[in-house]
Amino acid sequence: MYRRTALAILVCTLALGLPGRGADPKSVSPQPLNVDPAAAEKLIREGKVTVIDVRTKDEFDEGHIAGAKNIDIKNADFEKQLSTLDKSKSYLVHCQAGGRSKASMKIFEKLGFHSIYHLNDGIMGWEEAGKPLQK
Repeated sequence: MYRRTALAILVCTLALGLPGRGADPKSVSPQPLNVDPAAAEKLIREGKVTVIDVRTKDEFDEGHIAGAKNIDIKNADFEKQLSTLDKSKSYLVHCQAGGRSKASMKIFEKLGFHSIYHLNDGIMGWEEAGKPLQK
């Protein structure tokens, strides 16, 4: 009876993908957290994130979140630029409406970032919520 219970626990653990003893927790990349403009503003205000705007320079210059760093996902060296960032810090990533920033999540994860927030609906959602832009 004990052996069947132990086997059942082991099978469930493996099926759920839970790390076992000896697993390296840093090897498991967490999923980015999706946040709305109010939650994003709070993270920024509390100094918990660096904002990464993955839009083009022209889009960025039209208006951006104060303090944001512009790293254009369309640039050939996008991955190289991301690799220079401190992977132990937290980042809030956005684009115009959410498509490009969602695509960038795979690159952040590939490079080993562990604390990424994704701004739902991008800068458009930010503006619709009445949040300020800097020009």
